[in-house]
Amino acid sequence: MPSRRERANAIRALSMDAVQKANSGHPGAPMGMADIAEVLWRDYLKHNPGNPQWADRDRFVLSNGHGSMLIYSLLHLTGYDLSIDDLKNFRQLHSRTPGHPEYGYTAGIETTTGPLGQGIANAVGMALAEKVLAAQFNRDGHKVVDHYTYAFLGDGCMMEGISHEVASLAGTLRLNKLVAFYDDNGISIDGEVHGWFTDDTPKRFEAYGWQVIRNVDGHDADEIKTAIDTARKSDRPTLICCKTVIGFGSPNKQGKEECHGAPLGNDEIAATRAALGWNHAPFDIPSDIYAEWNAKEAGASREAEWNQRFAAYQAAHPQLAAEFQRRIKGELPADFAQQAAAYVADVAAKGETIASRKASQNALNAFGPLLPELLGGSADLAGSNLTLWKGCKGVSPEDASGNYVFYGVREFGMSAIMNGVALHGGFIPYGATFLIFMEYARNAVRMSALMKQRVLYVFTHDSIGLGEDGPTHQPIEQLASLRLTPNLDTWRPADAVESAVAWKYAIERNDGPSALIFSRQNLPHQARDAEQLGNVARGGYVLKDCAGEPELILIATGSEVGLAVQAYDKLSAEGRKVRVVSMPSTSVFDQQDAGYKQAVLPVQVGARIAIEAAHADYWYKYVGLEGRVIGMTSFGESAPAAALFEHFGFTVENILEVAAELLDA
Repeated sequence: MPSRRERANAIRALSMDAVQKANSGHPGAPMGMADIAEVLWRDYLKHNPGNPQWADRDRFVLSNGHGSMLIYSLLHLTGYDLSIDDLKNFRQLHSRTPGHPEYGYTAGIETTTGPLGQGIANAVGMALAEKVLAAQFNRDGHKVVDHYTYAFLGDGCMMEGISHEVASLAGTLRLNKLVAFYDDNGISIDGEVHGWFTDDTPKRFEAYGWQVIRNVDGHDADEIKTAIDTARKSDRPTLICCKTVIGFGSPNKQGKEECHGAPLGNDEIAATRAALGWNHAPFDIPSDIYAEWNAKEAGASREAEWNQRFAAYQAAHPQLAAEFQRRIKGELPADFAQQAAAYVADVAAKGETIASRKASQNALNAFGPLLPELLGGSADLAGSNLTLWKGCKGVSPEDASGNYVFYGVREFGMSAIMNGVALHGGFIPYGATFLIFMEYARNAVRMSALMKQRVLYVFTHDSIGLGEDGPTHQPIEQLASLRLTPNLDTWRPADAVESAVAWKYAIERNDGPSALIFSRQNLPHQARDAEQLGNVARGGYVLKDCAGEPELILIATGSEVGLAVQAYDKLSAEGRKVRVVSMPSTSVFDQQDAGYKQAVLPVQVGARIAIEAAHADYWYKYVGLEGRVIGMTSFGESAPAAALFEHFGFTVENILEVAAELLDA
């Protein structure tokens, strides 16, 4: 029977061979962490290669995602649908083994990792989801949610600030089903980290409220096993600090930065094979080692046992079981669309003039009772973002059955945690901050879009209209940045009706995230007929029109729609043929068919003005070279909102002046 070291050496061999064949990659981390992975995956990890989406599987996250050949090797060896040819195709175009693990490419990859620190943040989200789901669904004698989240991370993850944010919250919430393995090898790309990273990492995590297991020999299976056993008994998250040698087995490069991010080279690989006693050709794994690694039978048995337990749960609690299955599948309640549409119609009938952030809270009060899967939160701005609705209950260490997380001032951590919650399943997460502080969260928002996860971002205080807080708090370029992000739908509603539609659309969308942008100041209600009300969900529509073809089109979003309508009234009174297009979501509008877009923005009408209190440049794609944009080309100022709008030209008078220039040219 192959020894533990021989099984681990299979990971080392596959990793160095694949990196060498690709002439690109990171062999050091997989070779250094192979012994830890062997113990975890063979002795503890609860998973089923035959059904990678089994609801009660353990989650494994490789936060140091540059070491991707580690997880690819593990998936291949344990029996997932990842062939040896896939490993040979490492880092090649359209391969199932991209340079960093990417969610959706390969079964068994739980999240996309690469931007350091976000993997451990996703793991915190997964552990949070497990704890909340267990509290909501488990009953006496019926434990249908009971799994661990394991994460590997390295020095780079520890240095990134996001690791502080998420580890702090994980400790506060006592996420005891989270076990993190710190690959303490002392090496990063620039060399030995003691020149720039001298934190006492164990003390840091102890201060966060974690259980910390120090000085584990990452190449000693018995020490690793003892550490995992200790971690699984804890009432707190656990950090296992593993001393490892990067590139373990490479006679001339182990322990050095040379093996961190470059192939070992053919000569060094030959020397490594000899040093490890691995007398097999590249990509050749002996059958007895394959047999020892194969987890298909054990995985199927574990899932079958859980299925029996779930059947007993179903018999005892049929409604809960049905609800659990619905939520794990990511399906909305059967009557949600109908009830949400009725709410939108009701908002339209009421015609309230309110801030869109308040309209957002009203929508949450309407939709929240329909959606027990909503898991909300705010980065310490709940009273400003208005994300708390009447049915909110905070998640706490003592009672995790709630539906709202107080994230504290952790915008980046919150957003990456929400990605983990969405990836885990069973929830639709939403989280909020001011639009300007989206910048802190930016890369996690990008990762939501990259992974096509249903994560809802609520960004309030949407423009210079927030006023006296000044340019540090006034977003300018943020809307353009969000709109330029592929697969992210960004909504900036003009009133309560568009706010309700934006929430409905974002909740119903299941192939990507949405950013909902809301105002601090009150926005006037805009009257709509039934056709216009239906067209809001198309991202852009004709709000006000003239008889026949217009000679001027005003395009606006958010608070500026009201200005456009006022200008329309004055221009129409002067006999001008004007159209107002409200465009709450440019990405959704862009997805419409050519006929609809032509009907809204006819190409033959070149006189166009876009009006938005955000960066002007984005709008030239809609107004063209002949059009004008009333927008921001500088940062804001500190003053009351009304004074700022006048100062920067967001007035009816300025719109009329620009219109006159266009129409009289």
